[in-house]
Amino acid sequence: MRRFSTSATLFGLALACAVPAAAGELTVYTALEADQLKAYKEAFEAANPGTTINWVRDSTGIVTAKLLAEKDNPQADVVLGLAATSLMLLDKEGMLMGYEPKGIQALTATYRDPANPPKWVGMDVWSSALCFNTVEGGKKGLTAPQSWADLIKPEYAGQITMPNPASSGTGYLMVSAWLQLMGEEKGWAYMDALHNNIAAYTHSGSKPCKQAAAGEYTMGLSFEYRANKSKQDGAPLDVILPSEGVGWDMEAASILATTKNVEDAKKLLDWSVSKEANELYAKSYAIVAMPGIAKPLEFVPADIEQRLIKNDFAWAAANRDRILAEWSKRYDGKSEPKS
Repeated sequence: MRRFSTSATLFGLALACAVPAAAGELTVYTALEADQLKAYKEAFEAANPGTTINWVRDSTGIVTAKLLAEKDNPQADVVLGLAATSLMLLDKEGMLMGYEPKGIQALTATYRDPANPPKWVGMDVWSSALCFNTVEGGKKGLTAPQSWADLIKPEYAGQITMPNPASSGTGYLMVSAWLQLMGEEKGWAYMDALHNNIAAYTHSGSKPCKQAAAGEYTMGLSFEYRANKSKQDGAPLDVILPSEGVGWDMEAASILATTKNVEDAKKLLDWSVSKEANELYAKSYAIVAMPGIAKPLEFVPADIEQRLIKNDFAWAAANRDRILAEWSKRYDGKSEPKS
């Protein structure tokens, strides 16, 4: 999803050469933030002695494409922390194993595949958010936007970065939200106008907020976890949830149908729905699958759940390839080179 530290880069390299795990080891593909992986691994392994997670991490779009490319020669045992819309695509290809994790009844009913048994189970919600650098904005005489409509004002020309939706789940949930909120004709017209103000499209959902935090650009379209974390780290940011509503997706988990480590994979899914796991998710996200666990994030509006759009996940998954092809045709010329 983003440029990594050295350890995160190694996860990305592992994606290219992952091999099936041995008994007691799980190869787990993920798009989780690099700074979340250690805590999740330690908590799961402490609760399940003898079972080890080997993370393979990259952005949502890259992990999804990798899994689809490996359909006839699967390398992963489990997917943990990938967009639910991506898992719906994998399910359509017959790649997921049905399994009802122990304790799933404690989760909010909408945070799971409605099939019986479910092919995937949700973990938490992540949503789009704007990171506006108040210092840089002040230097340029810019005021913080309050809506998606504000972003196409001429004064923001060259001041905005956003994720490429073909590589970043954060980018795709924004594009999907605009098309659902505005309708396709107006949605594409909006993106045409926004494109005039975009300095670059990144291959990372975090990077636009990091760029805004560092003062490289005045504004980054990103997601609420990274916005909150950047402001906690001292960046001069306003964290903004646009007034029209924000796009969102669920981070979710699933077992690959071809895994040879079924029992270990089930342990990880059981852990993923546990109270302990949801308490870890709640350190990063304001909305998690188990009710009564999440608390407001320090710098994110407390009414974030009411700001989420009415998201048609089935539509977003079914139309993903078509939407990304159209987006790339129109706007890919401003995308950063892939590393």
